[in-house]
Amino acid sequence: MEQVVIIGAGPCGISAAVEMKKAGIPAIVIEKNCLVHSIYQYPTHLQFFSTPDLLEIGDVPFTTPNDKPFRQEALHYYRNVARHYGLQIRSYEEVTSIRKEGDSFVVRSVDRAGKEIVTNASQVVISTGYFDTPNLLGIPGEDLPKVTHYYREAHPYTNMKVTIIGGNNSAVDAALDLMRVGADVTVVYRGDQMSASIKPWVRPIFESMVLKSRIRMLYSSRVVSIDDLTVTIDENGSEKIIDNDFVLALTGFRPDRSLLTRSGVELQGEYFQPVYNPDTMETTTPGLYVAGVIASGHNANEIFIESGRKHGKAIADHLLTLRENR
Repeated sequence: MEQVVIIGAGPCGISAAVEMKKAGIPAIVIEKNCLVHSIYQYPTHLQFFSTPDLLEIGDVPFTTPNDKPFRQEALHYYRNVARHYGLQIRSYEEVTSIRKEGDSFVVRSVDRAGKEIVTNASQVVISTGYFDTPNLLGIPGEDLPKVTHYYREAHPYTNMKVTIIGGNNSAVDAALDLMRVGADVTVVYRGDQMSASIKPWVRPIFESMVLKSRIRMLYSSRVVSIDDLTVTIDENGSEKIIDNDFVLALTGFRPDRSLLTRSGVELQGEYFQPVYNPDTMETTTPGLYVAGVIASGHNANEIFIESGRKHGKAIADHLLTLRENR
């Protein structure tokens, strides 16, 4: 029996699986973590920038009393979509290789017990996200236990001296959260002013807290080293050493393209974007497709749920056309 293997159970991978289901094309989703793991990794109380209608997939309404939904609501929504369509999702199973044999594929994966599983596929859709691969700073001390690239919630940082590296929404949200639990917060940002992408309802609150010295904001600055008790900052060419207990390096993430390159997919440009047909999402390896943020290469800000959710429909339509023309 012909079947499609979809790698990644994020919103875009689920959306692709739903479109396969609606088209009558058998599909299996293989996910190395939990369902919508990227959203699970978001800060506990995060509120989305997007309205709920822009996060909807599979013609299932995303109902919420809020203008913009919260992380917990999104987790509930995507669980319900997967349940509603009866999607076949194999969680906690990591794909290790995709090999093309003739006109089909052999997908090898490893489950939690370390057992190798071989799955045959007529086509493969790679819909892996980017939250597993943070943009590293490449500075001394970045690997210390006090440093993390993931922020979940403020409580552990109560009364601690925390340095936040970054100046986008994740850094601003974290700084406000930490301030509220009594942390001594310093935000270090290489830009000379706030990012234009800061959520408009958050920006004035953050600016007010900076003006009131509740949050220390260092523009045109970068952390150059971290040790157990301090961080060293280059601020406009001058070195500054400040006391520090924890570092949140909120410098963004990038897609892992290793599966693509090992599968022979051609990459291009400074962001190593996979070459694909935008009408079908098929890559330079015939039968292998991309969906979601992986299609943007290293530029993870280029594709969001609201645009990546449409990729599955393009893929399903192409597969139906191929089957009808045989």
